[in-house]
Amino acid sequence: MQKIISVFDSLRFSESTLHYSIVIAKQQQAHLAAIFPDDATYHSFDLLQLLKSGTDQDTIRLLEENDEAKRKTAVGSFEAACQEAGLEYSTHHSSNLALQTVLEENIYADLLIIDARETFTHDKANAPTRFMRDLLTDVQCPVLIVPGQIWAPPAFNDINNAVLLYDGSPSSVYAIKMYNYLLPSLDILPTTVLSVNRYGNHLKNKRLMKDFIKRHFPNALYKVIPGSPDEEIPKYMVQQPAGTIAILGAYRRSAASRWFKESMADIVLQAIPFPIFVAHAK
Repeated sequence: MQKIISVFDSLRFSESTLHYSIVIAKQQQAHLAAIFPDDATYHSFDLLQLLKSGTDQDTIRLLEENDEAKRKTAVGSFEAACQEAGLEYSTHHSSNLALQTVLEENIYADLLIIDARETFTHDKANAPTRFMRDLLTDVQCPVLIVPGQIWAPPAFNDINNAVLLYDGSPSSVYAIKMYNYLLPSLDILPTTVLSVNRYGNHLKNKRLMKDFIKRHFPNALYKVIPGSPDEEIPKYMVQQPAGTIAILGAYRRSAASRWFKESMADIVLQAIPFPIFVAHAK
């Protein structure tokens, strides 16, 4: 049985993470563990600003009690959804820093599911957030990044179409392998292997790649586009139907190079409102 972990900010509970976690865990008959990083320094309000403004302790205490009530409600929502779905589940709590907690927990998981807009601060931010960048750089297991709350429609779209991003690198092939191994129930979906080539419209390592793909996705189609991947991939993806999932690798880079070049995961996160499966070879 697989172990899937879902990361929740209990003060800003993600219905998107809950939805996709329940659907995927049910499809894979997996154990679903919810991670609630209850960082002692994190509140739904700016504590430092309140102290500076002279807010009285009784008011601050009420705000802290309200946060505690939100945390309990979030856990209750997760447990109720799992019980209704008939899933085997558990909840994990930690008062450590959120990133530290998630990086430790993911070592012992097969898949991590998280909202694209998680910050674990009282401030909101556009995707990819600083928290997500740091997480994706050091994560040890594949990650399913689900659409942030601002994108989520009233009724969530279940995954019904897949785009495998391939650039000829070992990392892109590794991501496709992990997607296939971890989410075999999605193999039957309409699947396209998308490759963008700056130097023409040929598929890199065509014979080897097609031989590999037909063993796992025998009905996959191929789309090779000339041009810049940074421009053409988002342009292609925004034209895909609701319910599409993108699969990509190659996030891990040295700390210095991250200052100068965006990862393709960053570019895709900024451009499309779809679930994104990310895995990178170590």
